Amino acid sequence: MSTTIKLPELLCPAGDIERLKAAVDFGADAVYLAGEEFGMRTAAKNFSQEDLKKGVEYAHSHGVAVHVTCNTIPHNDEIARLPAHLEMLADANVDAIIASDLGTINLVKKYAPKQQLHISVQSGIVNYETANFFADLGADRIVLARELPLEEIAEIRAKTPKTLELEAFVHGAMCVSFSARCLLSSYMTGRDANRGDCAQPCRWSYSLMEEKRPGQYFDITEDEKGTYILNSNDLCMAEHLDKMVAAGISSLKIEGRAKSHYYVAVTANAYRGAVDSLACDGEWKLPVWVMEELNKISHRTYSQGFYFGRPENAQTYGSAGYIRDYTVAGVVSGFEDGMVSLTLKNKFLRGQTFDCLSPREVPFVLKADEMFDEKGTPIDVAPHPMMTVKIPCDRPIKKGTLFRMAAE
Repeated sequence: MSTTIKLPELLCPAGDIERLKAAVDFGADAVYLAGEEFGMRTAAKNFSQEDLKKGVEYAHSHGVAVHVTCNTIPHNDEIARLPAHLEMLADANVDAIIASDLGTINLVKKYAPKQQLHISVQSGIVNYETANFFADLGADRIVLARELPLEEIAEIRAKTPKTLELEAFVHGAMCVSFSARCLLSSYMTGRDANRGDCAQPCRWSYSLMEEKRPGQYFDITEDEKGTYILNSNDLCMAEHLDKMVAAGISSLKIEGRAKSHYYVAVTANAYRGAVDSLACDGEWKLPVWVMEELNKISHRTYSQGFYFGRPENAQTYGSAGYIRDYTVAGVVSGFEDGMVSLTLKNKFLRGQTFDCLSPREVPFVLKADEMFDEKGTPIDVAPHPMMTVKIPCDRPIKKGTLFRMAAE
């Protein structure tokens, strides 16, 4: 890649104010979030009106944009409440509103005309005519369907206005339904996925039963527990960012508004390093530490989704579980006179070696050969969550740094 390349935006998820700050601190160019209504993730804590204003102020003070999702498919009683919600978002000075429903789009243009309009992945955009239709409606950006290969994205880029930005997912959970348009949850649990309340039945174990043999279940695979026939692998395109940029994608989106503070911090930091590395001279190669980091978060088996055509490794049939290899021991609250102060999250002993993740830095290792409590008394074990632990360190460490340890 060349130093003249225009780096893509790194767009990170924020399920609440704590995770917004993590995204901002660890490398996001923009964050996306939802208010207490009209967002597609009811499992996330989401943002009250007060928290939204605080979040926008924090993000803007660090030069980070805020995109707000209004991408549910609202019914009549909900659509009546939407104008007031949109006026609140405009008053909070959010940068963009993400929508898919045509009625919602119409109301966004009316009640939040100064905010950018982004068309959600829920709209299932897979061709340039649809992209141009939304551009004619006033869209500033479209979020492309997850089912598109890079060659088709390049054609969409070539046949749409250059002012229309293309956003695409680069990392995170994949939905088994087309562009997340799913009815399984509604049918099986009464929870409407298209209104943000998916129960994720695609992750459940299934067996086969013949109509005239009720109660007799037959394995679909050799696993005696059934099969996770709908369980899609997670997306990870970190090793192919150059190809995404070459196809014309201007914003790289990380999925995960329902994920943890730790997930947001790690993915933001790793992809920040990956995106910045694109501005190199000569042939681009992903820094080794980036994939090492992405393997330290809770995730399913990684795949490249549909970007290179029909997926060859799209699903895991034996289990819907996550790979979890690391836990957070503590978070740095301060550094003074060669001593780092740590707010404890999980118990550890003297002699523990930590894998340290500092905002916008390559991770490093630190061993706690000595440690002290808040009063400076030497201790051999740190047992109590939220206690302060002090550890000698010969380098300054940023506030908010995560001290991790390998899971046992």
